Amino acid sequence: MSYEADPRVDEYIDALPEWQQEICGEVREIVHEADPELVETIKRRVQPYFVLQGNVAALLAAKDHVNVFLYDPSVSDPEGIITHGHGNSTGRQISIRQGEPVNAPALKRMFQEIIANNRAGGWRRLKTPAGSA
Repeated sequence: MSYEADPRVDEYIDALPEWQQEICGEVREIVHEADPELVETIKRRVQPYFVLQGNVAALLAAKDHVNVFLYDPSVSDPEGIITHGHGNSTGRQISIRQGEPVNAPALKRMFQEIIANNRAGGWRRLKTPAGSA
């Protein structure tokens, strides 16, 4: 996959332990596969964000896991990979620990859903969450 990498995101990932580098690198590839127009940047001084007409996702390495923040509380989760924030009004979170596989197909679908919602005006403006009737 070809995308314009932000060297600050490279720096963030390169400073992590190898297992976190692998998780962050895989998530980075998945989010860029979700839409070629997506852009990566740094917000809050050091945190990698992925944006397209609004925030889509962010990465944050913690001591024993990597957090993938999803900036859409209405995103569907049919495979149950969201680990935190189920009652949060602005987003959800997936914690991935060392040795755990990344569910790439489910994560990519979530990124694509968030991007579609952003293009439709953002989850705050949508009357019904994507996928509901």
